[in-house]
This record gives sequence, structure tokens and C-alpha cells, in this order.
Amino acid sequence: MPFKFEKLIVWQKALDLSATVHEIAIKFPKEELYILTSQKKRAADSVSLNIAEGSTGQSNAELKRFLAIALRSDIEVVGCIFIAQKRNMISREDFNKIYYACEEILVMINALRNSMK
Repeated sequence: MPFKFEKLIVWQKALDLSATVHEIAIKFPKEELYILTSQKKRAADSVSLNIAEGSTGQSNAELKRFLAIALRSDIEVVGCIFIAQKRNMISREDFNKIYYACEEILVMINALRNSMK
């Protein structure tokens, strides 16, 4: 693995989240394609992209900054699925799948941030 981030389990989980969100977003109504669907997919992609970008920085402070952005994107995904739930656009099973993946990533990002001095 040539890139540092590829070894991070949290990045691997974030990449899985992105794939899951994409798979579920395909089921959303066409009128939401450029609204909630797009927002949710971009937020999910942002989690893994910020972890990757931050891992190549020159310092722990830089990585912490990018992890904070990834964390906010993770929470944004959760916000999106709550909106989707209110609009009856997501099944309970799909909601739970994304919600628990986001929760796991949140814990992992916080643990990684806390492990750095």
C-alpha cells in the first residue's frame, strides 16, 4: 500500500460508507437527484477524501484539522438520512445501515484524533 491512508481502518470504513450511500441514493426519487441525493453522496465522499488528504500532511495538527472536517461530513450524512426519513424516502433498514456506519466512523475518528498529541 503506497499511501498512508490506505492502512487506516477508519478510511476503509469511510470508503464503505460512501459505497453504501451511493447504493441507497439510487433508490431516491428522481426529483431529489440534485438536492438531497447529491448532498448526501457528496458528504459521504467527503469523509473518506478528507481522511486521505489529511493523512498526507506534514503534521499531526494538519491531520487533526482534516479529521475534524471528515467528522462534520459524517454528521452531515446523518442529518441527510433524517431528512430522507421525514420525507419517507428511505427504508428503516437503509437508515439503520447508514446511521450505524456513521456512528462507528464518528467513534473511530474521535479515537484517532484523541490518540494524537
